[in-house]
Amino acid sequence: MLIIPIKDGENIDKALKRFKRKFDKTGVMRSLRDRKQFVKPSIEHRAKILKARYVQKLKDQENL
Repeated sequence: MLIIPIKDGENIDKALKRFKRKFDKTGVMRSLRDRKQFVKPSIEHRAKILKARYVQKLKDQENL
């Protein structure tokens, strides 16, 4: 459970923004989306390798 203390005279929008940022950092929504459907371990591994290739390609382009 997230607790966001609100100071006296603080704008509710600012507190809501802090809450959203803290909520995003917890990764709850990401994990819920991941659990929505089953992905075979071989497919996860393949996706991980493809992402690594993509990141490496970006780093190589940046160094040129």
